[in-house]
Amino acid sequence: MYLIEGNIGVGKSTFLSLIKEYLPSVDCTKEPIDNWANQSFGKSLLEEFYLDPKRWAYTIETLAMICRSRDHVLVQQQHPHHLVERSIYSGHYCFALNGRQEGYFNTLEWDLYEQWVNFLFNQKCKPPHGFIYLQTDPNVCYLRIAKRSRSGESNISLSYLEKIHQWHERFLINKEGVAPRIADVPVLVLDVTKDFASNPERMQEVAQEVAAFIEQTSSPLAVPFAHNNRNQQEL
Repeated sequence: MYLIEGNIGVGKSTFLSLIKEYLPSVDCTKEPIDNWANQSFGKSLLEEFYLDPKRWAYTIETLAMICRSRDHVLVQQQHPHHLVERSIYSGHYCFALNGRQEGYFNTLEWDLYEQWVNFLFNQKCKPPHGFIYLQTDPNVCYLRIAKRSRSGESNISLSYLEKIHQWHERFLINKEGVAPRIADVPVLVLDVTKDFASNPERMQEVAQEVAAFIEQTSSPLAVPFAHNNRNQQEL
């Protein structure tokens, strides 16, 4: 299992939609964003969080943890060439820790949240084979968010993206405060500043880097690298 990490708006969902065209032997699981971005629970929890983070931080982080841990447990039982969008680890080390630093959690909420994190990290969820970090400047993410106009994201500020970027750097690059069993997991850093979605040549380069990373950290891909010319013309 490989976990796709990166800031809001960096292009994780787009990356997973395209990577299957280039590496057909991998499976992909996207983040269940509809569970908190749309009306699944009677309101957009994502939008509520951006409007009033202190009220909704515990709610949305708990829901995200439930969804991500469920996917993690299911995927870890399958073949290793499975890419999953975001994880319980970035949920904790990037978003929840940022919320704690900003004062969004009260003492009881944080204690309850940490109990679940300790259980999942230490007893339920196995570490992945690797992290794939889609990295770019927060300004790029801000522009991409504005362009895609996804429900619930209109109130995301550049300052928030800058903070989340720094948490990703601490987590995946500097490994600050990261549990040893996670700190030892290899990380592939992909610079996605250049728009890979509309650039087949760049996407092919990215896919080759991913294929090589999987080869180095897991069993070989059944089909190391494949690409369909028809798909390239459609990208």
